[in-house]
Amino acid sequence: MTSSLEERFVEILRGVPTTMHVLKTVRELDLPDWMIFSGAVYQPVWNHLTGRAPDYGIKDYDVAYHDDSDTSYEAEDVVIKRVAAAFEPPLRDLVEVRNQARVHLWFEKKFGADEPYPPLEDSAAALKRFVATAFCVGVRLQADDSLQVWAPFGLEDLFALRLRPNPLRVKGAGGWARTTASAKARWPEISIEP
Repeated sequence: MTSSLEERFVEILRGVPTTMHVLKTVRELDLPDWMIFSGAVYQPVWNHLTGRAPDYGIKDYDVAYHDDSDTSYEAEDVVIKRVAAAFEPPLRDLVEVRNQARVHLWFEKKFGADEPYPPLEDSAAALKRFVATAFCVGVRLQADDSLQVWAPFGLEDLFALRLRPNPLRVKGAGGWARTTASAKARWPEISIEP
């Protein structure tokens, strides 16, 4: 059963031409267990609620896929190049692709070892790792043009313009202060809960 917030969310995303273009293009590439998540998904909702342009604040389009048959960087790089080739500039430089089956291999080194990052069993598992519950949303455009939505913490915080720490993360880890300050600078209407 689809919630009314999910229906609103889908309606808002369908009104963002660039995000829909990315979804349609990636769908045609048929990557294993793919989805788009992060700013390209939650920021259009904030823009809609605050009267901003649909693409305001979107720095990139995060494409996740999960393929544990080969977790080498070289295999991921083949997919990165394949996805890039499907887009014209400037989108070519804004679409970022990562194999979620190999994030645990580099996450702690890149972001600090203040908490463990176990291997992810699928792309949706990555959504439980974002620092704020409002960020934990992903979508996939299905073959019938419906949008499949994943939101492990629901959509209430997103629509309330509220940043709340992810209860599954170590408190204070993951750059909470930096991440929330960046969001607050672009959307001063949001509230931040400690």
